Formats: sequence, structure tokens, C-alpha cells
Amino acid sequence: MNVFQRPLILGAIMLLAWCRGYSQEVIHKAYNIFKPVPKTEMREMETDRPDVTESPFTVDAGHFQYEADLLRFSREKDEFTDQKTLLFNQANLKVGITGSTDIQLVVQSYGRMSEINAGTGARTVVHGIGDITVRLKQNLLGNDKGSFAIAIMPYLKLPASKLEDDGRHEAGLILPMQVKLPGEWKLGFQVEADRLKDKYDSGLHSELLQSLTISHEIVKGLEGIAETFYRYDFKQHHWANFLNAALQMELAEDLRIDAGLNYGVQSDAERSYFVGTSFRF
Repeated sequence: MNVFQRPLILGAIMLLAWCRGYSQEVIHKAYNIFKPVPKTEMREMETDRPDVTESPFTVDAGHFQYEADLLRFSREKDEFTDQKTLLFNQANLKVGITGSTDIQLVVQSYGRMSEINAGTGARTVVHGIGDITVRLKQNLLGNDKGSFAIAIMPYLKLPASKLEDDGRHEAGLILPMQVKLPGEWKLGFQVEADRLKDKYDSGLHSELLQSLTISHEIVKGLEGIAETFYRYDFKQHHWANFLNAALQMELAEDLRIDAGLNYGVQSDAERSYFVGTSFRF
């Protein structure tokens, strides 16, 4: 199956699920950032973490949600470099604007990156703040009711990072989806198109990401998540496949903690491990 066939298959799945969920959809009441949703009418808390697949659900209008990698360690090794990165408080600050829209500010609060040149053995260490990303999520269907939900989320990354010399703007478009299955299982999909900076020079390249995730409650208050996704670099014609796993525990109605890993299958694909949290008010 090539890179062009996969989006067609995923699109067919989306269409079937949309037909199933459309008849159950209801229109959310006209709340907004100045007229918050009452506590008694708020939806169950949904998060964009800990998996790569984003949630298609938005934050309730007039409410704030905080999601963060409290600590993330990543390693990426190829024929040129061996790179290790430690990130602290990689936070996503989210505010509900309307009943179906939220705006998000992703901030890499602090990071430390060490890199060893495979040819010379020279070691470089840099540290400081990371990039800042602005995202807008618009739910298209299923925000309040139904078995299928889909959203659209454009983003723009601003080059504020002290971890890299040549900062470039990056941008992309994310389409997250979720289908509720029998037995309280949840199946998530995502298609993402990105315009990203090159690793070793100042150019830009296009990437495609597609993901599939499944989740279920293991015991009361503890959810298990399994995921696979791939990235395809059109410039280098390079695939990177990942197998991910995570646990998310509900400590209170509006407070969760999580931990997991993103495991790159190829030898040069990134592997990372993290612990994080989410809460709202």
C-alpha cells in the first residue's frame, strides 16, 4: 500500500462513520468565552494527550484546560548524529471560545539537547526555551453527542527556540477523528499535513502523518491506550513508523496524570518517554 492509497482508505472510513454519527448530532447551546458553560452542563473532560492522535473535542466555552509533558526524554540517532533531548513542562494552554471552537498555545518551557557528531565525536550541548505554537481547533461534528466526531485544526509554529540555530516558521493542518465502539472502546484516527524545517539545513519540506489509536478503561479511572502512526517525508522519501503505548489515570473529575512511550521502529526514528498531566477549570 503506497502513501497515496492510505488517505483514500481512511477517507472511506471517515465517510461511513460520519453517516452513522450525523443522525445523532445535536447543536450545542450558544455559550461562548464571555458566557461560560455552567459546571453542570460541561462535557466529560477530553484531552489531546497522551497519544499523538489529537482529540476532535473542544474545551467547553468559557473554560480553561492545561495539558503538559511534565518531563519528556527523546533520543534520535542516525548516521550523522546522536541527539538526546530533555524537555520540561511542554505545555498546551487551551481556552474554549465557542461551543465548538477552542484556541491553544503550545509552549516548550525549557529544554536541554546534547548532540554527538558521529564523524568527529564532538559533543554540543544547548539549553533554553523551545518553540511556541498557536493552534485553532474547530469541531465539525460530534462535539456533544453521537458515535463519531471530527475536527479541523490548523497550526503555526513560531521560531522562539534556543535549542536550534536557524529558526523557521512551520505550519500544518490536522484532521482528528474518533469513533465510539461497543463495549466502551474508542477508536481514533488522524490525518496531518505539515510544512517543516529540514534537520540539517535551512530549507523546508512537506510531511504526511497518519495515525490510528485505540483506548479502553482497564479498571475504573485507568485508561490504556495503544497507537501506531507513521510520518512520510516527501523531500527525502523517508518513512518513520512508530508504536506507542500510554496509561492515563483520572485522579479527580477534572484532573488526570499519564505516562507512556513513543517507539520509533526504524533505527533512525525518534524514541521518547514521558510523564504528563491535564486539568481544567
